[in-house]
Amino acid sequence: MNKTAFIFPGQGAQKCGMGKDFYENSELVKEIFDTATAELGLDMTKLCFEENEQLDQTEYTQAAMVTACLAMTAEIEKRGLTPDVTAGLSLGEYCAISAAGGMQPKDAISLVRKRGILMQNTVPAGEGAMAAILGLDGETVEKVTEEIPGASVANYNCPGQIVITGKTAAVEKAAESLKAAGAKRAVLLNVSGPFHSKMLESAGEELAKEMEKRNFEPLAIPYVTNVTAKYVTDIKETKALLAKQISSPVRWEESVRTMIEDGVDTFVEIGPGKTLAGFMRRIDKGVKVYNIETWEDMEKVIAELV
Repeated sequence: MNKTAFIFPGQGAQKCGMGKDFYENSELVKEIFDTATAELGLDMTKLCFEENEQLDQTEYTQAAMVTACLAMTAEIEKRGLTPDVTAGLSLGEYCAISAAGGMQPKDAISLVRKRGILMQNTVPAGEGAMAAILGLDGETVEKVTEEIPGASVANYNCPGQIVITGKTAAVEKAAESLKAAGAKRAVLLNVSGPFHSKMLESAGEELAKEMEKRNFEPLAIPYVTNVTAKYVTDIKETKALLAKQISSPVRWEESVRTMIEDGVDTFVEIGPGKTLAGFMRRIDKGVKVYNIETWEDMEKVIAELV
């Protein structure tokens, strides 16, 4: 039996204009943007569609990305393309949960706005960093970072691409050590904090309190969580997983393999960029991968799959 997964990118994929042509063509999309604007007190069309510096600040990025991705998803599903399972990379997991029926878009958007503020403000600027390590396997990266207090793995993206996180000096030291261990490149990332590190545990605790104010609903379909790379079918597990996710490694490669083993042979990446499709080519070239970033993309994909 063929299965389809909707997958959602994380922070770093954001770009000016994301979702704009959907907004111009769909009343349903306009409703979700209007709801986000009212819920947050931020002009979401201005944030997403006009050049501005806020779009690269995580406290704004997260709400903008989730608004755009969920608005696009609503129109895609209205056209008859629906998933059997969902997953999202880091921030994208909130889109995955909402698309799986676990949260209304307004609750997902308001929750990630709070998440973004917590992630930006928990660690003072300059104290934390992240670096992409290219050309080494996860086991080697783990061994090196385990020897350096304050550094750890943030993301297992795909074979040959691991991201490390932690205290700035520790990440810089680990990057040098990993180059010595054979990494092709070790690139410091332009991020505002040490995401998915133990330094953000207190942010997870605060996020847990915030989740008590939001509505979670029974899942219509399962989603795969970053924390364990396993299927979640019971929404009661979600709050604890999301609180933990903020300071835990993102097991993206393993998450994709979990879905493929379950029979997923078609992946639809919804949102700006083609980051996840790039990872997919390194994980398993045997599955079909589609990207929906524009209205035209949506029409082509739906013509083929629906």
